[in-house]
Amino acid sequence: MDNQKAVAFEDESTKHRGLLIVGLLVAMLFAALDNTIVGTAMPRIVGELGGLGVMTWLTTAYMLTSTTVVPVAGKLADMIGRKSVYVTGIIIFLIGSALCGMANSMTQLIIFRGIQGLGGGVMMPMAMIIIGDIFTGAQRAKWQGVFGAIFGLSSVIGPQIGGWIVDAANWRWVFYINMPVGILAAILISLGLKNRKLEGPIKIDFAGIFTMIVGVVSLLLALTFGGKDYPWGSWQIVSLFAISAVFLTSFVIVESKSSEAILPMHLFKNKTFSILNGIGFLMSVGMFGAIMFVPLFMQGIIGMSPSQSGTMMIPMMVSMMVASIFGGQIVRKIGVKPQIITGMIIMGLGFWLLSTMGIDTTKLVAMSFMATLGLGMGLVMPILTLALQESFPKSELGVVTSSSQFFRQIGGTFGMTILGAIMNYRSTNLLTEKLVPTLEKLPPEAGALVQQFEGMIKESPQGVYSMLLSPETLEKIPTSIQNMMIPILKSTLVDALHSVFLVGLIFVILGAILSFFMKKIKLSDPKKEAKGDN
Repeated sequence: MDNQKAVAFEDESTKHRGLLIVGLLVAMLFAALDNTIVGTAMPRIVGELGGLGVMTWLTTAYMLTSTTVVPVAGKLADMIGRKSVYVTGIIIFLIGSALCGMANSMTQLIIFRGIQGLGGGVMMPMAMIIIGDIFTGAQRAKWQGVFGAIFGLSSVIGPQIGGWIVDAANWRWVFYINMPVGILAAILISLGLKNRKLEGPIKIDFAGIFTMIVGVVSLLLALTFGGKDYPWGSWQIVSLFAISAVFLTSFVIVESKSSEAILPMHLFKNKTFSILNGIGFLMSVGMFGAIMFVPLFMQGIIGMSPSQSGTMMIPMMVSMMVASIFGGQIVRKIGVKPQIITGMIIMGLGFWLLSTMGIDTTKLVAMSFMATLGLGMGLVMPILTLALQESFPKSELGVVTSSSQFFRQIGGTFGMTILGAIMNYRSTNLLTEKLVPTLEKLPPEAGALVQQFEGMIKESPQGVYSMLLSPETLEKIPTSIQNMMIPILKSTLVDALHSVFLVGLIFVILGAILSFFMKKIKLSDPKKEAKGDN
């Protein structure tokens, strides 16, 4: 970065470090809780506002805006200071929350969720950036482990809190509850952080922001709706991919010439930057893509209810929380590279164990497999950010920290798309091979039912498995046909999920291999840092 910056870099150490840490914890917890709480309230929201067909946009709108704004927030934090950017993000999030609570239609709620996502995307990387500012070395690792555990905690308690709010009050309080908590976080962070002194005009990379937003949003929309709402070869999806390619190429060209690039291209010449973000991307492709299918296995094969299948994620989240905190304590002793390699191998073991689950798998065994996966995730996720922060000067801390979050979110979207496509492909082939011949043997009076299932196998193979998840659907099918179809459906579902988990394993293995090419990263000495602050 040019030394003649418009902003003189100043170590944003705190006036009241304790207040700041409490503020960061509060802000991260309520932001992380938001999505899980909203997910629980969705049935009530749809019941009141309607719009079942566009319900997924409540998540999609938030995801689009929050993902896109992450690198912008990181760059602005480097240019104009952490305090201004973070508090602004909280205010935007609170405005979006208030508007969501007042929404009178699903269209309004979707738009307001997009506004809320802008604030959430600003907030997401800021806590880790500030931790990078005020701590160093093993101290930073310890605190990033704690903050990483907050995400796990939100996944565990979020559905319960959401259910309690909806039952005790109204779904609108799912959003209104953010107001007092967010205001408290903003006050604590404002009291705890120093302002940065500005020394001249600030150059905003508007061309980079525009090309990145159009390119990334087009890509995410194509990945979200391709193969589900529209065929992959449809003009809608092909057009979105084409727009994405044009604007992302333009983004690279613009950024290579900009003096204040949102995502400076010179960072990719740094081996550590490229490898660490590559590991984060590959880990997220496997992790998020495969995890979304675990509830399907629990409900369709083991026979758990939706709420019970949600509790199956608790062992993974708890082990991830423990590993995040423990990993932050031991990384100084064993080193960054060995810990990332170890965590990726444990994650790979978790995916392999998931691929061995069958019709006879018990709940306890499945929970132990999920806990193994969480253990590997907890050892890796906070350390990726730590390693990036240790490899760059503080003047670039914002942009490199936000890049880690950005590439992981993009990887998660890729994973859900790729593994979802594999699930559909394998399901179509297996159901065509095993179920269709059996259906064709049914008497002529079952012809309408046969045609219905054959159409579903071609158009929406995962929809065929819905009868395993819905007792009401099963009751509409004669018992004799149920007895014939259910064993086939369960066996094909198991085989299709095995393919999903094994492909997820491949991505994790690629990430593990990539981690061997990391150079040794030395953690800065917290004792020397403490002396330098005095």
